[in-house]
Amino acid sequence: MKTSKALITTAVAGLLAGFATGASAHDPKAAEGKERCYGVAKAGQNDCGTASHGCAGASKKDNDPVEWKYVPKGTCEKAGGKLVAPSDKK
Repeated sequence: MKTSKALITTAVAGLLAGFATGASAHDPKAAEGKERCYGVAKAGQNDCGTASHGCAGASKKDNDPVEWKYVPKGTCEKAGGKLVAPSDKK
């Protein structure tokens, strides 16, 4: 009986840890030496959500200017991307 209770406790703790990790996945912090780069992500390879979706890997087309991914610092503009999000003003 103690074994099953310990297994349930471990499973619940694992689920809670997964939810905590998932919550931060929507707006991940840049790793050391990385920066956000807009307009360079291939379809399905973006690092975070936008106004149209909330998940990494959910972009629908290549090089969408509103989609971004982390790249090594100093390489974004060389790859044809932008360091700031495109403006909503037209």
